[in-house]
Amino acid sequence: MKNLKFISILSVLIFFASINKANAQTEINDSEKADTLFEKGVKIANDNFTGTAFLKMLVTNDDENPITIGNVTFEPGARTKWHLHPGGQILLVTDGVGYYQEKGQSKKILHKGDVIKCPPNIEHWHGASVDSHFSHLAIGNSDKEAVVWLLPVTDEEYRK
Repeated sequence: MKNLKFISILSVLIFFASINKANAQTEINDSEKADTLFEKGVKIANDNFTGTAFLKMLVTNDDENPITIGNVTFEPGARTKWHLHPGGQILLVTDGVGYYQEKGQSKKILHKGDVIKCPPNIEHWHGASVDSHFSHLAIGNSDKEAVVWLLPVTDEEYRK
């Protein structure tokens, strides 16, 4: 009788574990899609990006607030060129998996909730991982000069 009760309980646990596994798989599949916190915006149509990226400006500078905030969404494999910001930049990761690299440093893997402070005048690039979209808020100081765009990130640099 005890064995039958144990087998019944074990069967119920296995059943619920299989449901949880199926739900977790659904969550993983759903998380592969871009679920941006803010509107995705319009496709970026300049040569400062490799791959497909979108921009939605949320805050533009004015006399009272000399900052800009843009929601940038990268499709898998998309990335910026090497560039720098005379006034620095802050990136707030809102979704997906991405990369950030400063010149001469190792590439960092970024996840939702990560915060990156890009120091003024430091060459860097950022973008999506090879197999995930990536979204972040880019906060810039518009009192300083505009972004200085440099060379494209090579495929070798990106994969390294």
